[in-house]
Amino acid sequence: MVGKRQQMLREKAEASKTERYTVPVIAKRLMDVKLGELGSWLGGRDFTPNGLLSGVRKGHDAYYNKYINVKRGGIGGVAMLVTGYIVLSYVWEYEHLKHDRWRKYH
Repeated sequence: MVGKRQQMLREKAEASKTERYTVPVIAKRLMDVKLGELGSWLGGRDFTPNGLLSGVRKGHDAYYNKYINVKRGGIGGVAMLVTGYIVLSYVWEYEHLKHDRWRKYH
C-alpha cells in the first residue's frame, strides 16, 4: 500500500511540475516554438513600426551585452561585426566587381 501511495504522489508532483512550467506560446522564443504553434506565435508578434524598432533594439542590446559589454571579453564580438561589414559591402559591390573582372585591358 505504501509503495502505491508514494508512486501516486510522485506522479501527481511530476504532473503539477509540468503544469507549473507551461509557458504561453506568445512568450516563447522562436527556437522553442513547435511547428504547429508557429501560426499563433506569429499572430502574437507586434509588426507595427514601433514593435519592429523595439525588436531591433532588443536584439542589439542582447548582442551588446553578450559580446561587447563583458568583464573579460575578447576580440570575438568586434571581429563578428567587422566580418559582417566586409561581407555586406562585398555583396553590395558584387555587380560592379563582376563587370570589372570580365573587362579586357590591352
